[in-house]
Amino acid sequence: MRSFVYDALPGRVVFGVGSLDTIADEVARLGVAKALVLSTPPQREQAEDVARRLGSAAAGVFAEAEMHVPIEVAARARDEARRLGADACVAVGGGSTTGLGKAIALAYGLPIIAVPTTFAGSEMTPIWGLTEDGIKKTGRDPKVLPKTVIYDPTLVMTLPVSIAGPSGMNAIAHCVEALYAENGNPIISMMAEEGIRALARSLPAVVGRPDDIEARSDAQYGAWLAGASLGSVGMALHHKLCHTLGGSFNLPHAETHTIVIPHATAYNYRAAPEAMARIARALGSDDPAGAIFDLGTAIGARMALRDLGMTEADLDRAADLAVENPYYNPRPITRDGIRALLEDAFHGRRPSR
Repeated sequence: MRSFVYDALPGRVVFGVGSLDTIADEVARLGVAKALVLSTPPQREQAEDVARRLGSAAAGVFAEAEMHVPIEVAARARDEARRLGADACVAVGGGSTTGLGKAIALAYGLPIIAVPTTFAGSEMTPIWGLTEDGIKKTGRDPKVLPKTVIYDPTLVMTLPVSIAGPSGMNAIAHCVEALYAENGNPIISMMAEEGIRALARSLPAVVGRPDDIEARSDAQYGAWLAGASLGSVGMALHHKLCHTLGGSFNLPHAETHTIVIPHATAYNYRAAPEAMARIARALGSDDPAGAIFDLGTAIGARMALRDLGMTEADLDRAADLAVENPYYNPRPITRDGIRALLEDAFHGRRPSR
């Protein structure tokens, strides 16, 4: 076995049906006096319900979170937190809302209590992202890692299948990248493999039987493992591509991950044999890239970048941006290789080994 370093990330997870009922106790446990509740505009009602549960411990509701965390939105949220004298944030929603909480924590160090309503997994990571002037910048800082995460399957029961499927595929992408991370280790690899397995078995049921709470609970479990895996190790080509496509072309986050991950997996297939063996085992297929693509297709996800509004004229600029300051990747990154990958993803071609 090769040498490795494993750093366990601190944090508390409360998991199970009805666990939202503990929100006031969990906030009090952190010694919080006034928590600002965050959400996207469509999830304001859920945020206001959480604020009611917190009673006098709620500073207010800020329901303006947007995908990719535009710097202007982050500035307004930071100002509101300071104006209200908030000493914590409760992020109710998916990656956009959790990301906004991280933007506030990055500036002021306020603790975050995350209440996920998608399968994003970002609630388990110390990774932050901000978009400014069409460029998404990311980084790691332990102060943006949520202190407590409350996973209540009832909160994802109303998640539309059109969002649930790509959200789960996004989590699978986190697991895949964790398996060939430069600083990977066997503990995280076990978690990532199990995360892929849980998501692959649950997502068809999540989409096919929207009232199946066990399937949605299983998908939440997979998302937890996915976020914890990615949060403990580094990112590679896939995330660099998705950050480029999302930040510079304003493509939807989860759907972009869904489309790109089969192609990034194929790109790295020969350079990361141990990772590919784990992915194959979790998916029950000897063609990991093809199996990921087939899973996305089976759950009705859009599998071509052109279906998200990207144009063929954008591909050259996307390739140029993606090779600037590249992340680590097991296979060397070349402009021609990335351009070909993006071409396949644009047209929705099924990759293979």
